Amino acid sequence: MELRYLRYFIAVASARHFTRAAENLGISQPPLSQQIQKLEREIGTPLFRRLTRGVEMTAAGEVLYQDASQILQLIDTAVDRARSIARGESGNLNVGFSCSASFHPAVLKLLHAYRQRYPHVTLRPQEENMPVLMSGLHNQSLDVAFVRLPCSASREFNSEILVEESMQLVIPAGHPLQRKQSIHLSELQQEPLIIFPREVSPGLYDMIMLSCYEAGYEPIMSQQAPQMTSAIGMVSAGFGITIIPRSLHFIQPGNLTYHDIENNQLTTQIALIWRKHEHSAVIMNMIHMMRNMLKSEE
Repeated sequence: MELRYLRYFIAVASARHFTRAAENLGISQPPLSQQIQKLEREIGTPLFRRLTRGVEMTAAGEVLYQDASQILQLIDTAVDRARSIARGESGNLNVGFSCSASFHPAVLKLLHAYRQRYPHVTLRPQEENMPVLMSGLHNQSLDVAFVRLPCSASREFNSEILVEESMQLVIPAGHPLQRKQSIHLSELQQEPLIIFPREVSPGLYDMIMLSCYEAGYEPIMSQQAPQMTSAIGMVSAGFGITIIPRSLHFIQPGNLTYHDIENNQLTTQIALIWRKHEHSAVIMNMIHMMRNMLKSEE
């Protein structure tokens, strides 16, 4: 049975009149009558009683009307859902974050805009170290990831830089250099450096350590923190100093101060990365939205 037969039948049943139903459908009345007759022959029973002014449904027609209405509603819903998925307006988006990237205002702004534009897409955030994020993208448990550069492993994927920010120095309260707005790393001889384990973000770890040695600062490596955010807490507790992205200076546990790094060559970029040859509309909508946001800020 063709679905158009059911749609024609519903139109006639709702209008109780062939001519009005034909007008509502945008077709002429004779072809509509012919289609209803074909439907009645296929089912094997009359569906309408022809009256002087219109029609009324038979008992069989009443039953078919109820079931056909539900069938067409389910079909329309299924088509709408399929189109919504194809446009990326519904579904799931698994989003990874590395090294406190989720704290940056630009990332938060993009995520907020995406949720406003696509409220029926479920965002599933996951904060992990770089190797786990790379593995997640490979095995498709993640769709996109916001990562901190440098990261050599991210070169396997498509990427676009969202923002660049400088690094800052965090020292405990009462430190002799506390009153200086800008501190050269060479002034920190033999200071304990609190840093995340290298496996969390190898590229960023190596960049920080290389910059310290090139500036003449040879840190005491006695403490590690699981993430940059926890390193700030350890500075507040007096374990040493740390170097963080500028966007984290809003964390104010007390007993510490934030400082610019003199002659600062330490910068980190946050990039959105995704698999090459990606075609998912949900993912591509995120990428297009980021590009439009960057373009509007130029």
